[in-house]
Order: sequence, then C-alpha cells, then structure tokens
Amino acid sequence: MAKARTSFICQNCGAVSPRWQGKCEACNEWNTLVEEAPSAGIGALAARNAKKGRVFALEGLTGEAKPAPRLLSGMAELDRVTGGGFVPGSVLLIGGEPGIGKSTLLIQSCAALARRGQRVVYISGEEAVAQVRLRAERLGLSDAPVELAAETSVEDIIATLSTGRLPALVVIDSIQTMWTETAEATPGTVTQVRCAAQALIRFAKLSGACVILVGHVTKDGQIAGPRVVEHMVDAVASFEGDGSHHFRILRNVKNRFGPTDEIGVFEMTGAGLSEVGNPSALFLAGRDGSAPGAAVFAGMEGTRPVLVEIQALVAPSTLGTPRRAVVGWDPNRLSMLVAVLETHGRVRLGQHDIYLSVAGGVKISEPAADLAAAAALVSSLTGAVLPQDMVFFGEVALSGAVRPSPHANLRLKEAAKLGFSRAVAPQGPQEGEGAGKNGGIAQRPVRHIGEAIADIAALGRGAPPRETPRDSQRPARAAV
Repeated sequence: MAKARTSFICQNCGAVSPRWQGKCEACNEWNTLVEEAPSAGIGALAARNAKKGRVFALEGLTGEAKPAPRLLSGMAELDRVTGGGFVPGSVLLIGGEPGIGKSTLLIQSCAALARRGQRVVYISGEEAVAQVRLRAERLGLSDAPVELAAETSVEDIIATLSTGRLPALVVIDSIQTMWTETAEATPGTVTQVRCAAQALIRFAKLSGACVILVGHVTKDGQIAGPRVVEHMVDAVASFEGDGSHHFRILRNVKNRFGPTDEIGVFEMTGAGLSEVGNPSALFLAGRDGSAPGAAVFAGMEGTRPVLVEIQALVAPSTLGTPRRAVVGWDPNRLSMLVAVLETHGRVRLGQHDIYLSVAGGVKISEPAADLAAAAALVSSLTGAVLPQDMVFFGEVALSGAVRPSPHANLRLKEAAKLGFSRAVAPQGPQEGEGAGKNGGIAQRPVRHIGEAIADIAALGRGAPPRETPRDSQRPARAAV
C-alpha cells in the first residue's frame, strides 16, 4: 500500500504546498506553513462513508420572490448594517481588533432579543462563564435571560442547541477557538476554522437559527483564517475604531440580504455601546473653522450621508524626498491628487511635506473626497481659511476635470441640516427620489480643478469668488 502523503497548509492564506518551506509562495509570509494529514480536510470523515447522491428538482428564474423575514436586534444601528435585522438561517461574520468592543456589542444585542422572549445562546470559547457574567453585570444586563456556555467542541455545541426550543440567535465567540472531530488538525488552523465554520453554517441552514461568528483579525486588519470562510457566510461586518476616540464604526463588507457598505456608529460609554443617530455632528464636533487647511467633505457611507472634516498641513521640506503622511485616506489617492494639482492646477507641492488626516479617526475610501482633499491642501499652502458654512465633494480625474458624484441631493440635504449653506461640487444630473431638493443649500458648480483653486486663492486675497464660467469658456487655471 502506498504511503499517505502529508501536505503543508499556510495558516495565513490557506495555500497548500507539498513540502515545508520557510516562506509561503502565495502570500510571502514567513513560518506560516503547518503540516497536516491528508485525512484532515473538509468532509474527510464523510468521504470514507460516501453514499450515492440523490436527484433533486431544478427550477427556473421566474417565480415569486418573497423578501426575507427579519429579526430585529433591538439596536437600530445594528439593524441598519444587517439590512433591516437578522435573517433566520443566516450566518454573520464579525471581525475586529482585540478590545474594540465586539463582545460588548453582541452581549447587548443578545440581551435585547432575550428580553423580547426569544431564545438566545451565547457560546464563549475564549472566556469563562463568570467573565461573561461580569461584563453583563457591568452593562446592567444581568436580568436578561441569555443562555451562556463556555465550550469549543462544535459537535457538543450543535447537540446542545438542537435540544429543546430552537434558538433564534446563536453567538460563537470566536470561530478561531472552535474545533471539530472531522478534522485532524490543531484548533485555530486553517483546516479547523474551515471545518468548524462549515458545520455551524449547516446547522444554521437546517434549523433556521441566526448564527453570528466572531473572527480574529491579522495585523493588516483582515479577518484571520482562510478567505473561503468569508465566501461561505451570508454577511461580513468589520468593527472599526481607534482607542483614542470614543466612537466605533460597524461597517458592512458583504450582505446577501441587503445593501453593502452600510455603517453603524456607536459611542463607547461606561454603560456599554450607545447608538449615535447623527454621526455627522459627532465627527464635526470641536471643529476649528478659523484655521487654514481644513475642508468639510460631504460623503456617503452606503445609503447614509456623513460629513467629516479633512485636515491638511503643507510645509516646506528639508529632505531630498518630501514626506507624504496620510491617516484615514488612501495614500495612492493622495499621490495622484498631488500630481493633478501640479500638472493641471499649477500648484507647486513638489518641495513640500504633506500631512493629510481625516478628523476623528474615520476611514474613507470614496473617490468623491478628492475635491475636499484638494481644497484642504490648497488652503494650507496659501493660508486661505475656507468658509465655515461650505462643504466640498467631487471626484477629480487625471485630466483635472471634476466629475459628478452619486447621491448629490442626499449630501446637500445632510449639509443643510447641520447649518451649512454653500457647497462646492460638480453639477450632475438630478437622480433618485427627492431630486432637486437639496435643503436650500447654494451649490457652486465646478468643472475643472483650476476653478476650485482660483476660488480658494481669491478667498486668501480677500477677493470675491469667481463667477461660474459659460460652457464656451475654457476652465480657468490658477498659479499658486
């Protein structure tokens, strides 16, 4: 009989190698290859007892499509991220840095559901039951009828959940601590995480219970374990935040039952996480409108308009290669924007250090932030103080043109609610419900980055802003 060959699996990306080596060729990480037996794969135990498959019926695309039922969590911000509440039979994966508040958020949601008569089970693989009780007591949730257990065996967990009334919500904290007998590997390895997640997903689909898996993150902020787990689950959310700030952001990355890129904003208090109904007011709190280099960006996070402040500091450099430091924005996007300002706006930034930050620790990835970042850079360079009642948004192309951004009316209405009266943005087509209703805010359209630079330079000299050019005129340029 031929000898069974072992394989080496990378614990970072899940790549398989026939032999051990110091560095994984797929992700270039060192010392991540771990030897695993060939019988440790998914379904290895079932493969030894394989049965003949059954024939099932196939259906067409036409037919009645009913919306998925929802189970409200009792927290409006959490329901917003999940698309209107938990879907029975779905699996949600939540990742976040250690100590960010994942367990606090979930125990609050479990308590809210349990108080409404639902059966809720909280399985902790990292903490003892006494530790979970201490957290619940500190949050004032000791009276909630949440069922607790400290267990890591997937088979024992499923057997326990299958007895009595089926639970409406099951929290597994965390998936990296779970292990199953179907995989002959160490708990926490790629194979064990994959097999444990598959068993829990199967239980959710068969029983109709909603299962929430808590996942660890790597030093790069990615959810640890195999990437296939994110494909297996129905929704993936990331719990973000900064230890120096009180607020936390729950960002939706994937959702099969609702929109993606939705965010829920929470504030960390002594009594746990409290919901923030107006995050724009929180992000703009303490803003200094008398200093140059600050511009307010009217952005969109999913279907929610959010206003944040972009701060920039441009200072002469004493280094051969000027420094570029970015917090909360894409550094590559800043490099592209600086090149556009140099080429099409004649703004000389090549011999200056540039520091750009999104105030409050918020992370934005929307291209519409280009115009606000450009306004902050030019304002810092020229010393011109931008008006406190003005917001910016618009995508800057490599040609210097300012392109329209989606949901312009929602951005303008949110700015008007917070007291802003002017907006610098490209003129785009009216779209969606409420088109043409911008809350009474005056919009100054720009078509080229040179027009925005000319306005900011005029503010620095105390001159009135330029008039909107006709379509036949060439976009203006300003040398700063």
